[in-house]
Amino acid sequence: MKLPKLFISYISIASFSLAHANANATEATSTDTDEKISTITVTATGAAKNKNELAESVSVFNKNMIEAISPSHPSEILNRSAGVYINNLGGEGHMTAIRQPISTKGVYLFLEDGIPTRPSGFFNHNGLYEVNIPQSGTIEVIKGPATALYGSEAIGGVINSLTDAPSDTLETMVNLEGGSDQWQRVLFSNSATVGDHGYRININSTQSDTFRDDADFDRQSMTARWDVNKSDLNVKTLFSITEVDQSGSSSLNKDDYENRPEKNTFKSDIGGRNIKAARLSSEFIMDISDNQQLELTPFYRNNDSSMMPSWMVSYDPNSRETKFETFGLLSKWRQDLSSIDGELVLGVDIDHSPSRYKEFKVTMTEEERDGDTYYLGYQKTGDLHYDFDAKQNVVSPFAQFDMAISQDWRFAAGLRYDYFKVDYDDNLTGQAEDSKHIRPDSQKVSYDSWSPKLGLIYQYSQQHNAYVNYRHAFRAPTVGELFRSGQNQQTDELKPVKADSAEIGLRGYVSDAVEYEAAIYTMVKRDDIVSIINDGNRETLNAGKTEHNGIELSLLGHVSQAWSYNLALSYTEQTYKKFEYFYQCFSPSCGRQLPGPPIKETRNFNGNTIAQAPETLGNLSVAYQPSFIEGLRVELELQHIGEYYTDDNNTDTYNGHQLFNLRGSYLLNDNVEFYARVQNLTDELYSERTSKGVTDQENEYRPGSPRSYYAGIRMSF
Repeated sequence: MKLPKLFISYISIASFSLAHANANATEATSTDTDEKISTITVTATGAAKNKNELAESVSVFNKNMIEAISPSHPSEILNRSAGVYINNLGGEGHMTAIRQPISTKGVYLFLEDGIPTRPSGFFNHNGLYEVNIPQSGTIEVIKGPATALYGSEAIGGVINSLTDAPSDTLETMVNLEGGSDQWQRVLFSNSATVGDHGYRININSTQSDTFRDDADFDRQSMTARWDVNKSDLNVKTLFSITEVDQSGSSSLNKDDYENRPEKNTFKSDIGGRNIKAARLSSEFIMDISDNQQLELTPFYRNNDSSMMPSWMVSYDPNSRETKFETFGLLSKWRQDLSSIDGELVLGVDIDHSPSRYKEFKVTMTEEERDGDTYYLGYQKTGDLHYDFDAKQNVVSPFAQFDMAISQDWRFAAGLRYDYFKVDYDDNLTGQAEDSKHIRPDSQKVSYDSWSPKLGLIYQYSQQHNAYVNYRHAFRAPTVGELFRSGQNQQTDELKPVKADSAEIGLRGYVSDAVEYEAAIYTMVKRDDIVSIINDGNRETLNAGKTEHNGIELSLLGHVSQAWSYNLALSYTEQTYKKFEYFYQCFSPSCGRQLPGPPIKETRNFNGNTIAQAPETLGNLSVAYQPSFIEGLRVELELQHIGEYYTDDNNTDTYNGHQLFNLRGSYLLNDNVEFYARVQNLTDELYSERTSKGVTDQENEYRPGSPRSYYAGIRMSF
């Protein structure tokens, strides 16, 4: 793989920082670094473990880092992990790219305290706005296929938000924040422990007009946690509820993007969405004996969303409602194998998720203005394109095992079996359908998959170790892909996506002030579910084979007592190894001679780079904490998004961008902290996502925010 010049320059900066930090290691404070070196993570195995005991790449963001960044969007903290890119589609909307292209595909799992926020088959690419990210206690990211603990959709990675435990004494925190474009946020937290019982309540109220016209955003959420700790029984009950009301924002052509990036052709409720998500769980951890433990976590989800898909406004406008609930149980039995310094975990996950989907035909209110179409509003006609029920049942037994082979070698293995059964009922049976809204017959669909993993860790010195792993993962088609067919034929025959991944990693520290992690991986996906544009309409089908290769590097440390840095870099090559489909065009735009037959051809993408897969990602932050102004911290951050193709034909590109962000905070005393940040310090014009449109072959742009200012005060009592 040939590395671009900009990527090489990042590595040069990293090398200089590493060498300089090593030379000044005696001056650096070791407290923070020692804490990082012994980072504890729970997502990979479901229990607290040192990262050095894991044969996979995991990033961990603790509470101090979350508060220092004070993210107004999940991307502001998650993009600091090597190989991770979350874009900002307005409000808290986003797409994700972790060892995968930027897309809406369901190849990620979003968790809260280890429980998926949505059932498999109901993936939402905006799913992180259902989690209270700025008040998380810890955020963990597994990159690549997840462990045997997780099933469908855990291909690109897993993002787990862990709630903060109750405080030992009574504490109350109030965080007031304001900023550009009428940004207002109030974060409130109250916590205490009395005897065996502890609680924490977090409330997040956020509103913003955003910089785009008529694209306001409103979020209200609460997380309540209650812990009961007995000598042989620990119970953690968690209740989360979130409401999001987000207006739509349109893509722009090149001229508008460059000259009027605030422009939005969507007015009123066009392209908007409203989400209500509630979750309740109770985790019971019982000590059966000195070396056996049983974990039972019954949980309930309820989600009610209504939206108008913005990408369909121009060619198939509709309004849709999706409702689902889940009754589930996660169970694990742990056996401590002290004689071989190992552990055995056996478990089974069960969930039952009934759902309802309704799609309404709408009529649009439009007007022509300055040569463009503005969508002012819509009305439901009373006709339904779709109305169906889908009951999904999933049973997933699994096993995990790890042991020390010798003093320096450690082995880990896991195996999971997932069985899906979906009972689909078309409530419009007998009613006419049109060619753009094909409805599959009522039926039962089932899938099953085995997901093995193997890992080996070698501790080749006290401060350095290496690992190698193999992981297999899959994802079942979503309920929408199967039964919301559009003009696709036989979507109910879509096959699950299968992925095989191999990875080699190194990690350790050069001195008490410098820590590093590096990984090289390759992933092959088969039967990837892709969307293509066929004669101006979107179709969904299985692609034959795609390949995803990459390098990731992370460096962090203290150059001196006052200066510290954090660097995250990645380079990827993502290609179609086997992908072709039959294309036919009925319009004159493709050269058809009317009234002659349609143009028919086979389109072959073998060897092409997958669209919207940035070749390079980089994030460098440098922080300064002077000793002569106690409590002051200033940080400058540089984020780099590399070039990528905007279409699978590889005919157009987006050149990428570099953004600077500046943050500062001042701790007045133990109870009061002032902070401020400037996003996009140089007021760079950039696009959060650039792609080819559905109805034309010109690039469409989603402009990113211009220079934005935020300030706040954090008070504790």
